[in-house]
Amino acid sequence: MAIRDVLKMGDPRLLEPARPVEDFASLELAQLIVDMHDTMRALNGAGLAAPQIGVGLQVVIFEVSASPRYPDAESVPFTVLINPLLTPLSDAMEEGWEGCLSVPGMRGLVPRHAALRYQGFDAAGQPIDRSVSDFHARVVQHEVDHLRGILYPMRIRDLRDFGFTDTLFPGQNLQDD
Repeated sequence: MAIRDVLKMGDPRLLEPARPVEDFASLELAQLIVDMHDTMRALNGAGLAAPQIGVGLQVVIFEVSASPRYPDAESVPFTVLINPLLTPLSDAMEEGWEGCLSVPGMRGLVPRHAALRYQGFDAAGQPIDRSVSDFHARVVQHEVDHLRGILYPMRIRDLRDFGFTDTLFPGQNLQDD
């Protein structure tokens, strides 16, 4: 329906915690999800959170299919996740390179839980309860961080592992997530 502008790091709206969705039957929620999907696809993103387009609601979407940007990543089905709750399944952490549509042109090495359970609701208000690991777990954590006002650079342990994508990975055609 509509491709929305994505807020960039520095916009104070990205630092505000999002509010829970209360009305799953609203036309506004349905339109938001369509706009998020269209925006994510148009920008070739792996995920998008409502705060990234200026809507302070606990709504994220994500999907990863075979991609040259993530050649070793497993596919992640298209998911609408509303009012999420994340529970780590162990203390094991993994570092991995991340980018973000709100931090264009940059990448950083970010520690994330290796496995977690996520719960919440789909677009129709039906419960979701999945246990995931590896890249799927990373994508969910990245997107849910947006609902808490956290951008991935805030999680980087060593700023030597943060920089412009074309400098860190010369000759590779990597895009933002």
